[in-house]
Amino acid sequence: MIRVVEENLVRQNKGMILLKLLLEEEFARLMNRDPQGVSQIELSIQELLRQLSVERRSVKRLLERIDPTVSRVRDLRPSLDEEEAKVMDELLEMLDKSEQQCAVQASKNHELAMALQEQSKSLLDFMHREIQPKNNNAYSAKGRFAVNSNGQANILRGRL
Repeated sequence: MIRVVEENLVRQNKGMILLKLLLEEEFARLMNRDPQGVSQIELSIQELLRQLSVERRSVKRLLERIDPTVSRVRDLRPSLDEEEAKVMDELLEMLDKSEQQCAVQASKNHELAMALQEQSKSLLDFMHREIQPKNNNAYSAKGRFAVNSNGQANILRGRL
């Protein structure tokens, strides 16, 4: 049963390494402003996170079968022999380190995505201000001089 827990931790470690690579690829695509590439990577990241969540739930069920009082893998350590405890400690340390690296990379990706969104919004607002007429007075569709009270561009409301 302990071997199954170790195999689960190995799979989680490999998943975290893959997640870090995917997050770095997403960052590179964000830097290249490739939105379709980012969305493709994002789908892969979401699927990998789902699989990692399944692995975590699986190890929790295994722990409940081994000892119902144990809630974490580290709590098994007193019941393991020296060799198993050493392997388990190494796997848990690698998993913690990988999770920290993924968290840092995800934070960088989030900050870059938010900065790009703000930049796009600012550019869109600027373009909207530039195409909006400074003088709201224009001729209506009937050829009369219309006074605009709502601030909308009159030239866009007329019939062609």
